[in-house]
Amino acid sequence: MNRAIGLALLVAGIVLLIFGIQASQSLTSNLSQTFTGAPTNRSIWMIVGGLVAAIVGIILTFRGGTGTRV
Repeated sequence: MNRAIGLALLVAGIVLLIFGIQASQSLTSNLSQTFTGAPTNRSIWMIVGGLVAAIVGIILTFRGGTGTRV
């Protein structure tokens, strides 16, 4: 069960990373960088969320087991 959840989180994290990187290179983000020096909050949160989800997914996927050892 943990392995399936881990794989789902890994895939979701990768998808969020892709969307976050694309959003950081959009026209809106470029304008925000021009005036504020930083990309939009949305793209930053998508990248951070994607990284966290991918890391947790990798840990759950490769840790293995169900968590109930006797």
